[in-house]
Amino acid sequence: MPGPEPEPAGFGVRQRVERAPMAALAVAVAAVSTSAILVRWSRAPSLIKAFYRVLFMAALVAPVALSRNRAALRVLSRRDLAVAAATGAALAVHFASWFASVQRTSVAASVTLVQSQPLFVAVGAYLVLDERIDRWVVAGILLAVGGAAVMSLGDPGATVPVQGQALLGNALAVLGAVMMAGYVLVGRSLRQRIPLFPYVTVVYAAAAVVLLLAVVGSGTPLVGYPPREYLLFLGMAVGPGIFGHTVVNWALEHVESSVVSVTLLGEPVGSTLLAVALLSEVPSAATVAGGTVVLAGIYVTVRAREHWD
Repeated sequence: MPGPEPEPAGFGVRQRVERAPMAALAVAVAAVSTSAILVRWSRAPSLIKAFYRVLFMAALVAPVALSRNRAALRVLSRRDLAVAAATGAALAVHFASWFASVQRTSVAASVTLVQSQPLFVAVGAYLVLDERIDRWVVAGILLAVGGAAVMSLGDPGATVPVQGQALLGNALAVLGAVMMAGYVLVGRSLRQRIPLFPYVTVVYAAAAVVLLLAVVGSGTPLVGYPPREYLLFLGMAVGPGIFGHTVVNWALEHVESSVVSVTLLGEPVGSTLLAVALLSEVPSAATVAGGTVVLAGIYVTVRAREHWD
């Protein structure tokens, strides 16, 4: 009986390369899951937290861009610079609104609502980027968003009707979701042409400028915070910033934006678990059930991509 056919030369290498973006997304989800905890630990104003996070992110990636991709920075067209700057502005609004949200509602509710952006991304990818949306990808997105809704409804800080600060916090999280959707969609189109580090350097620098203007305009003190706060700002930049958002930007070159977005729905699960351990925010049974559904939606979407990619 003849044995199995030998694998083509280079098959194993190609398979590892194809798995790399999904492994990178797993790292990114773990990293961004720490963001809400770090934000909650900080006692600085929300605008200050957002500003220093992107400022430190820009400072960390700029040397790499200047040393390895200086030529790419020089040849960026005015249009690409303008679009990247607009993406940075969207990122700035995302951070400012979401950081304010985390201070006004529960971690589970805020993180879940801010990750409702796959619906906006899926529609935008179809209309703007002409990306194929397989029916199983749609089913996975809807399943994951449905699970996210269950998590939100199952959390005491996000029950309906919501009053006072929790209502504002939830609304700010939704605004953050819309801004994140635009950030992901534009990043997907630009990252096809622009190397990673020049792109994120421009985006993070633009976000820092927008947030600096917001800080100055609001009259919030720019300096004078305790050393503990600056360490938390740096932690936000290195963890969820570099290992989170920057890794996501790299993955956008290799993975469809709808898949990236639905994978990031793992953040509410990770953040909720960390909130239990570090903030003593114990989720309800509905929140736990919703997190399980979110993971199922991620699995359906990723499996669907593997079948028609």
